[in-house]
Amino acid sequence: MSERLRVLGIEGTAWAASAAVYDERAETDPVFIETDAYQPDSGGIHPREAAEHMSDAIPRVVETALAAADGPIDAVAFSQGPGLGPCLRTAGTAARALAGALDVPLVGVNHMVAHLEIGRQRSGFDAPVCLNASGANAHVLGYRNGRYRVLGETMDTGVGNAIDKFTRHLGWSHPGGPKVEDAAEDGEYLDLPYVVKGMDFSFSGIMSAAKDAIDDGRAVEDVCYALQENVFAMLTEVAERALSLTGSDELVLGGGVGQNARLREMLAAMCDQRGADFFAPEPRFLRDNAGMIAVLGAEMFRAGDTVAIEDSAVDSNFRPDEVEVTWRNEAESVNPWRDDGSEVEGAEATVEIGAETVTKRRLPKRYRHPELDARLRRDRTVLEARLTSEARRHGVPTPVVRDVDPVEGVLVFERVGEADLRDALAVERVREVARHLAAVHGAGFVHGDPTTRNVRVGSDRTYLIDFGLGYYTDDAEDYAMDLHVFGRSLAGTSDDADRLAREFEDAYAAAGDSEASPDADAVLDRLREVEGRGRYQ
Repeated sequence: MSERLRVLGIEGTAWAASAAVYDERAETDPVFIETDAYQPDSGGIHPREAAEHMSDAIPRVVETALAAADGPIDAVAFSQGPGLGPCLRTAGTAARALAGALDVPLVGVNHMVAHLEIGRQRSGFDAPVCLNASGANAHVLGYRNGRYRVLGETMDTGVGNAIDKFTRHLGWSHPGGPKVEDAAEDGEYLDLPYVVKGMDFSFSGIMSAAKDAIDDGRAVEDVCYALQENVFAMLTEVAERALSLTGSDELVLGGGVGQNARLREMLAAMCDQRGADFFAPEPRFLRDNAGMIAVLGAEMFRAGDTVAIEDSAVDSNFRPDEVEVTWRNEAESVNPWRDDGSEVEGAEATVEIGAETVTKRRLPKRYRHPELDARLRRDRTVLEARLTSEARRHGVPTPVVRDVDPVEGVLVFERVGEADLRDALAVERVREVARHLAAVHGAGFVHGDPTTRNVRVGSDRTYLIDFGLGYYTDDAEDYAMDLHVFGRSLAGTSDDADRLAREFEDAYAAAGDSEASPDADAVLDRLREVEGRGRYQ
């Protein structure tokens, strides 16, 4: 390696044929980026056309990047996945050929990890929660125990792709996001579906409703405005839930959808309201680019994380939580903190803790549209009161509801437990949560957000609290989502998450032997399907 590290990055996951050089000691900007974007004539991205564009453009952008390099290249980094297979293979072939020709190591970079790492590194934050909002993906992640743990993600399609499907219905060209942003400037709010499942989200329902609204003659600008307000509020709420779960007070944004000014405004307002710090990289690092590949490639190269040519195959479904993070140390993990005061700031409400009662106030969220915010606060307050009492009637330990004011979003509960489960994780506690959820499911509803923060533990009982995202259902998939959310929260708060997750599932299966419980085997089978949906969309 030369005294001055320089890494060539190549990005080729979908539409952006891009090359960059990261020079750690550059006198001005350390990252030079050259990008040639694929623009389809109509509709969305066509994989074959995108690959043809990649084959034609990669040599040009690489030549330009190398010409800008002020010295020899020490390593070649490339986007190994996730992405469109034909595009990834083209970029990977180019990277291998260059590494061989230059006689330098090869570094395979996960595209989604690069999106979040560029924000983390440029922000200077220590242990942020990361929101990736890109065309093909939507994740909320936190670093813990040597990997980026997925705390929440889309259950159907990526946020950018979802918006593009809506704009194709309008006959607009790709990409649709900027056109929706422009149209929304003149719009007024209208009701559309809002779907948050714990820390996961779904975009298919709102996109279908938006298309129906257009077909019913609603103004395009109004539908675009409402679409942005709901979709970005969903992302912001989930990001706040992740901050609350992990105890982090730092949030970074990544991904091309992050260029949207309204999304950045919502995230900044949420962080300001809860006293957290927020950072979004400049636009050139938000959209797909080789700069982030080169920067992360340099970090991986310093850590000795290179790949042999024969082991450098691309992976279209390369998940961020599959990456062994060799370039960070354990002290940078997100870590749960303890609430020792009389007032707790949660994701959705402020909780005042008295000697015998707990008062929960769903205060207005500044980032949400007032109509949407009022509806969510009212509906969730009513559901929380109803389902907390319903669970109690079916033998699940919950606090007694003392008072409820749906208009103001205020609930008064009996005070229960001595700590949140995340601060007192133990096998038997986790097994009790499984049995409680089986009883709730047997009664025909879901908790909706069973994280390790929404379970209270005492000397001899384990209580479920915060049913605000719950609802009545007899669908095995909805029950599976409860289990999925709890498993994700273990990954974000436990040092022994895999073992606890197995104990949790075993206890849920055992509870299925009861006539009052759902078909546990069917629910667990559906859970495996849900876990398999985290893919490049």
